[in-house]
Amino acid sequence: MLHSISFEPMFENKKHYKKTLKRKQLRLLELQRILHKKGVSTIILFEGWDAAGKGGVIRRLTEQLDPRGYTVHSIAAPDSQEIQYHYFHRFWKVLPRRGQMCIFDRSWYGRVLVERVEGFAKTNEWQRAFDEINAIEKMLINDRQLLLKFWIHITKEEQLKRFEERQRNPFKQWKLTDEDWRNREKWDQYEEAVIEMVEKTNTKKAPWQLVGGNDKWTARVQIIDFVIQAMEREIFTP
Repeated sequence: MLHSISFEPMFENKKHYKKTLKRKQLRLLELQRILHKKGVSTIILFEGWDAAGKGGVIRRLTEQLDPRGYTVHSIAAPDSQEIQYHYFHRFWKVLPRRGQMCIFDRSWYGRVLVERVEGFAKTNEWQRAFDEINAIEKMLINDRQLLLKFWIHITKEEQLKRFEERQRNPFKQWKLTDEDWRNREKWDQYEEAVIEMVEKTNTKKAPWQLVGGNDKWTARVQIIDFVIQAMEREIFTP
């Protein structure tokens, strides 16, 4: 499944990329306004390998949007208060109001990824989470919330290249942590978890979009283009 993802670049040069990106961003802004008027909420969540480019995608996705109409939430480990509740509690609190957009840089899928691999959740806890997540996402969609899920995939070789680049660049060193290197050592375990996650939560109403991220320009435009298509379907489908 993951090995069949395409990494073929779309753009011959930066000028072509920038021109395409600007055009897509303008359309995204138009659709944001329409969905706001119609009272349709949008939830976009991003998962992917460390250094896959989630932050870069989110930056381009929101760059030209009305900042009053969206929020971005970067999800880390739950704090001492959050861990006292069901794992979905902290996400439920920040879900968007009618007509608003909410973007998650990592999400409730941490339950079946990092919490599973690192042993923060017991086996029975992360196994039952598949059904819980499907039920919650179905409820959100039935409540007329547009839900989009992206897994950004890069090769192990590309990840190492980006890690080493961050290590050399003083402006990017903060992005690289010891935890990133530890996670890399468990690549195979995480890959197994990702495959099962996609297989068990790839539903008709909330399908996963698997995006090749080795070429950052291509990944950014492909994701924005998919968001545009999903918004247009929501607006124009009877």
